[in-house]
Amino acid sequence: MLIGELADATGVSARSLRYYEEQGLIRSVRTAGGWRDFDADTVERVVLIQHLFAAGLCSVTIGELLPCLEAPPEERTGTLEVLLAEQVERLEAKRRDIERELDILQTLRRDVSLPAAR
Repeated sequence: MLIGELADATGVSARSLRYYEEQGLIRSVRTAGGWRDFDADTVERVVLIQHLFAAGLCSVTIGELLPCLEAPPEERTGTLEVLLAEQVERLEAKRRDIERELDILQTLRRDVSLPAAR
């Protein structure tokens, strides 16, 4: 798949995909015409990379992320697992806060819709 097709399939710009390739996060082969040709499995990998960065893991350097993605499970550093666990906890806390706010708003909404006592 060409870089434009990969960009369309993942919602990631071609510029970002070239950067990921420069950093060793994804790989392509060159066609006879010199175009980048990505394997279809690259779509999942790019989506994973995007989720990692979108989840707040952008403080992780490429050097830390690459071994997490490349190494077999027995050789991984544990960095990714720790960061993911931290993000899960952060999001669960955020969800608890949102649920509390929803409860308050629903109570207020019920109170407002009650007929006024005369």
